[in-house]
Amino acid sequence: MKESQEHRRQWYGNVVSNKMNKTVVVAVERSVIHPVYKKVLRRVTKLKAHDEGNLCKVGDRVELSETRPISKDKHWRVVRVMVKGQPEK
Repeated sequence: MKESQEHRRQWYGNVVSNKMNKTVVVAVERSVIHPVYKKVLRRVTKLKAHDEGNLCKVGDRVELSETRPISKDKHWRVVRVMVKGQPEK
């Protein structure tokens, strides 16, 4: 029998909201190239992630890992807080 190795996606982003209990909203930024004009475009995706200990604050840089569905919108969990940051005003 062959052992399956799960490769879970990992993304890095900045916390933009922590108003919910055990949930943070993380903005993940990525670059894509326009198929016709070849211009580099910046895309921002907001993901809801599970934060068990309510440790994340707005402005923190965090690492996210894909997980089973926790709720309707939460399919990510916070692995670690990489950099403690100051919120932008």
